[in-house]
Amino acid sequence: MTTRPTLTADFLPIPLPDYQERPIDEMRRGAQAFYDDIRTRHTVRDFSDRPVPRDIIETCIRAAGTAPNGANHQPWHFSVIGDPAMKKKIRTAAEEEERAFYAGRAGEEWIEALRPLGTDDSKPFLEIAPWLICIFGERKSASADGKFRKNYYVPESVSIATGFLIAALHRAGLATLTHTPNPMSFLTEICQRPDHNKPYILLVTGYPAANATIPKHATEKKDLSEIATFF
Repeated sequence: MTTRPTLTADFLPIPLPDYQERPIDEMRRGAQAFYDDIRTRHTVRDFSDRPVPRDIIETCIRAAGTAPNGANHQPWHFSVIGDPAMKKKIRTAAEEEERAFYAGRAGEEWIEALRPLGTDDSKPFLEIAPWLICIFGERKSASADGKFRKNYYVPESVSIATGFLIAALHRAGLATLTHTPNPMSFLTEICQRPDHNKPYILLVTGYPAANATIPKHATEKKDLSEIATFF
């Protein structure tokens, strides 16, 4: 027997508004269709400079903003950068960190793991792609009355929202790259975010270049039996 939460001024339940049950066969088709589509998503490092309308990016971010999160505090902020001068500044700072990373900061084991991907400290896509989306986690955020409150499960919440965003951009027909310069604290200053914001991912998005390639290593996916256990 389930005990219903006590109604209070803060807790006001409403009927589930949007759920529609589907026949089992339709569920199977829907699950398969999503899998068939999302498996064509690839991380791309060769981008075209073709413009992408801002409203498409806005809609994808709205989708990300529907992600489940701790206490519904929605502890994320998306800094969307299309300005060429700002992108150049980000590239300069990112490549400075990457040079140190590949020169020894990462350690040999990490560098060895990256070799099949063919990455290095040159990041031209940060200027070429039409949009960079810097995804911040907010350790605290303002409530409706302007007071700051602590946020909960910030890394988990931001990670889920990022997954939603990547899927939405793919569904819109755009390529993506999750870029994580190490460290990436320079993004807080460039994007003019407060100290209680932490940058998690710099998501690059746009059309893939006509000659875009991906490393063969990236197509090697583990079998279901290796990534899931059913009890």
